[in-house]
Amino acid sequence: MLRVATVNVNGIRAAFRRGMGSWLASSAPDVLLLQEVRADDEILADHLPHDEWRLAHESAGAKGRAGVAIASRLPMRAVRIGLGTGAAADSGRWVEADLDLPGGDLVTVVSVYVHSGRANTSSLDAKYAFLDAMTARLTEIAASGARAVVAGDLNIAHREVDLKNWKGNLTHVGFLPRERAYLDRWFDELGWRDVGRRLGGDGPGPYTWWSWRGKAFDSDAGWRLDYQIASLVLADRAVKATIDRAPSYAERFSDHAPFVVDYDM
Repeated sequence: MLRVATVNVNGIRAAFRRGMGSWLASSAPDVLLLQEVRADDEILADHLPHDEWRLAHESAGAKGRAGVAIASRLPMRAVRIGLGTGAAADSGRWVEADLDLPGGDLVTVVSVYVHSGRANTSSLDAKYAFLDAMTARLTEIAASGARAVVAGDLNIAHREVDLKNWKGNLTHVGFLPRERAYLDRWFDELGWRDVGRRLGGDGPGPYTWWSWRGKAFDSDAGWRLDYQIASLVLADRAVKATIDRAPSYAERFSDHAPFVVDYDM
C-alpha cells in the first residue's frame, strides 16, 4: 500500500508549532506533498530530516511566499522543478519526482500550488497562464502512460458540491466558469481522475479548506480546494481517501486539512 498525503501547510514552521508533527506521526504517509512551505531547504530539512525523508523542494522567488515540496520515504530517481514558463510568479508552485516502488516500478508524484488570483488583476492572468502550462504538462504525462498523481492546492472548486456557499460565489475567483473549465478538460478529455470525488461520494463536500476568520470551520462552510488527480493506470488503485479535518478550530495546524489517499500497488 502506498500512502500519499497532500497539505497546504501555510508555512512549515508555523504548522509544526501548531502540532503538524503529531498528525504526521499518526498518519505515517509514504509520500508527503507540501504547498506554501515558505522556507528554504535548510529549514525544510530541519522539520523533515534527511535520515527519514528524501526531499525535493522549489522555494518561491519572493521570500515568505508559496513554495512546494515532496518528502518521500521511497528513493527518488529523478526530480523536475517548475513548468518552464519563465514567469517569476510561477516559482515555488510545481515540483515533480519519479519514485522507485519496492517492486521496481516507478510512480511520478507532483506537488502543485496554483495561484489564488484576484479578480481584475494581473494575478488572475498569472493564474490562467499557469493553468495553461499545467494543462500542457498534464497532457504530456497522460500521453506517457505513467503511473502518476498530481496533488496539491488548486485554488479552484470544481462543482457546486465542492463549496458550501456556491450560490454566493458564482462570480468569485476560485469558482469562475473559466477556472472550472480547466478541471473539466483534465478529467473529461485528458483522462485524469479526481480521486477525492471518486472515493468521497457525491457530496456536498467533504471540504479541505475553511477560512481562519469567523465561524467557517465550526459551521463547515468550506471549499474543496485540495486534490489528488491520478492517471488512469493509478486511479484504479486508489482504495481509500481521508480528509484529516481537525477535531476543533483550536487544533488546526493550517487552514487546509491534509488529504490522504491509499493506493494498492
